[in-house]
Parts: sequence; C-alpha cells; structure tokens
Amino acid sequence: MSEKDLKTFVKEKYGQIALQVEHSTGSCCGPVSDCCGVDYTVFSENYDSLKGYHKDADLNLGCGIPTDFAGIKPGHHVLDLGSGAGNDCFVARALVGETGEVTGIDFTDAMLEKAKNNVAKLGYSNVHFVKGDIEQMPFEKDRFDVVISNCVLNLVLDKNKAFSEIFRVLKNGGHFCVSDVVVKGEMPEKLRADAEMYAGCVSGAMQMEDYLAAAKNAGFKNLAVHKERKIDIPESILRQYLDDNKLTDAASGKFGIFSITLSGAKQL
Repeated sequence: MSEKDLKTFVKEKYGQIALQVEHSTGSCCGPVSDCCGVDYTVFSENYDSLKGYHKDADLNLGCGIPTDFAGIKPGHHVLDLGSGAGNDCFVARALVGETGEVTGIDFTDAMLEKAKNNVAKLGYSNVHFVKGDIEQMPFEKDRFDVVISNCVLNLVLDKNKAFSEIFRVLKNGGHFCVSDVVVKGEMPEKLRADAEMYAGCVSGAMQMEDYLAAAKNAGFKNLAVHKERKIDIPESILRQYLDDNKLTDAASGKFGIFSITLSGAKQL
C-alpha cells in the first residue's frame, strides 16, 4: 500500500470508529465489536483507576499506558501523537497540572471533533487538539518536554521520519514514551495477514529491532523498553500455518506480535 493510500485507509477506518462509537457502542467494527472480523481491543489496558481518566475519551484503541512511564511532571508541555478522542491527553493533563499544557495531534476529523467535544465538556483550558500529520508536524522545533503516543506509530509508513519529527519538536533534555505494536522473529506471511485481520492495530507493525533502530537513528539515547506484552493469537489461526514445534516457539515468545512501551531521550 502506498503512503497516500495508507493514510486514506487509516483516516477512513478510524473516522468510522469514532462515528460508530458516537451512535452505538455495539455497532460493527466499533471498538467493542469484532463482528467485522477485526478486534481493535486485544491490546487495550484498563484506565479506570488513573487520575484524569474520562470514559467518553476511551475508545479502547491503545496497546499500553504510555503515561505510566513517561515521567510527566507538573508544568510540562506534553504532545500526544494520534490523540484520538483524547484519552491519554486527559490522563497527561492530570500529571502536568494547571501550570502545564497538553497538545494532541490527529489527522482524522471525526476523532478531532470528538476530542474537542470532550475537552469542552471538561472545561480544560490547557488541553488543545490540532489537526496534523505525524510525519510533518505543524510545530516549531524544541517545543515539547514530553512526547507520548499509544498504538499509532505502527500505522505510520515511514517510522524513521516519524521519530525524526519527534526528535525535532522535543526540547533538548526532553524525552518520548510510546506504546506500540511490533513483531519479533520470523512469522509466516499468511499468518501475519490473518493476525492483521484479527487485530486491526497489527497493520504496519515492524520488527522490534528495526523499530528500536529507527528511534536510535533519529538521535535518541537511553532507549528503554519498560513493558512488553505478547498478543494471544487464537490457536485456530496459528494451527493453519504452524506445526507443533512452531506452536511451541510461538507460545514461548520466540516469535509473535507484541505491544511494547518504549522511551528515549533527546540529549544534544
């Protein structure tokens, strides 16, 4: 898929999800339904106990909780990439306090509308949502203290460009913390294709070592994987492509699809 086609697909798909959630939490292809064959919730984690959590902003589309490891402090200016309906932004806002600021960027109009409606209901003056592309962000350099993202960068075709943009907009001494989906080991191509049909957030996932290399090549230092969790692909899918030995390898984590939470620092 070309970059243009991929962006169009992502906009349409996540626009559909935002609109379907708005009208019915049980509608086909919405985040609480897998009736179209795709379950977008297989990686999602429970936010209920987090300060700042706003249920209307949680579409269960994440694959971790990046704010848990982001080192966000009062007064920080935080940028959330692919902010959706604002879930991670509102949790970050509780951490930056009244003296900080949170900016969310997304290129899906329906998601931006939902996020702006949520912030209006909450009455926050220090949370803002901006339309833009992660590969070419509409921000000046050295603007943010922390950049976070949740299950979004895997959908960006050029990860090198994305990490370069994160590096550009961060202040010197700032850092990023992202939760994302990666692949470990060699998976049969047909198995990967079926896994993508099973879990929508798998599309675009790259090998873990290549993902880490993209962050390192952008200039980031002190890279750390804080959390790693394996997706459980149904055995009915695995057995179509794997013999017993390969099934054992998959079960032991030698290969498969994982969510990771990664951080890195900009230190010039």
